[in-house]
Amino acid sequence: MKSERYSRQILFAPIGERGQEVLGEKCVIIIGAGALGSSVADMLARAGVGKLTIIDRDYVEWSNLQRQQLYTEHDAESSLPKAAAAERRLKRVNSQVEIDGRVGEVTPGMLSSMEADLLIDATDNFHVRLMVNDHARMRSIPWIFGACLGSYGITHTFLPGEGPCLRCLQDVLPVNGDSCESQGIISPAVTMVTSYQTAEALKILTGAKGALRKTLLSFDLWENSRSEVTIESLRKMDCPTCGSNPTFPALKGTSGVKASVLCGRDAVHIRPSSPLSLHLESFTKRMKEGRILSANRFLVNVNIEGHRMVVFSDGRALIHGTSDIPEAKALYRKYIDEQECVQDEKSIDHCRIR
Repeated sequence: MKSERYSRQILFAPIGERGQEVLGEKCVIIIGAGALGSSVADMLARAGVGKLTIIDRDYVEWSNLQRQQLYTEHDAESSLPKAAAAERRLKRVNSQVEIDGRVGEVTPGMLSSMEADLLIDATDNFHVRLMVNDHARMRSIPWIFGACLGSYGITHTFLPGEGPCLRCLQDVLPVNGDSCESQGIISPAVTMVTSYQTAEALKILTGAKGALRKTLLSFDLWENSRSEVTIESLRKMDCPTCGSNPTFPALKGTSGVKASVLCGRDAVHIRPSSPLSLHLESFTKRMKEGRILSANRFLVNVNIEGHRMVVFSDGRALIHGTSDIPEAKALYRKYIDEQECVQDEKSIDHCRIR
């Protein structure tokens, strides 16, 4: 049954039977389960990669269904976290692959706690990309960058100790700062980027590194353009990630509640100073009738003081209807008291949400 499942892939000579066996022994971490992440995860699960870990902080919304192929209308109606929805779907796609969906913010500590043969960037957050870049360089792990916007896409494969890193390129990347929420996107651009990413992933995982593309590739499907650029000369010897004296700044944490505006969504993402354990059931019971929009074991979606507030079990919250960080923080602190939250997962107590 297993050989029949992968028979067409095994017939592809560069992979063959041995390559298929090797794929089954590999571990891949995918950061982000949106358009890029869901597509790459689907292809790698069908290809028979041994273990896929999918990390994502967001939940499924109706606007995602146009291009994020793992999710359904039911997932959107339930506000199901993308990592959880992806795990459930992929386990049905291929029960032979170990799928680990992690709902939450990716952190340096989380990445350090997991083994990986390859990291795949599928986020729309450049700060997270720099964290992945630093972690990959420090741990000598290959990783594949990818981004798309409108009808445009770009991708590059970064190998340990070779060429410039993402930090060296950040000033020349055209997708830094924009998002599909503000500029829009068509699904073929997503599919094209993930096809390149997955092809490179299969080469790395099966040991065919000689077949890897060494260029930064970009395209625009609407304008019918495509280019490849050699970037070796862009390496900066004073780069804090890949230079002569690396310090890996993106792996250094900061204290206190963190907040960031989500581009194009009129929302603020609030993160506690450290992961918490929230009692969502208690929170749900405290809300007046009619305030709860949706709830599951991962989050509660509720109307509070003219805003839609999505509270996650790890203490994070999305405050919709504002781009004012002080306002969002005030609302967060009014309903969530970090001092009464447990920061040790072994404890039986939980945070009291006011």
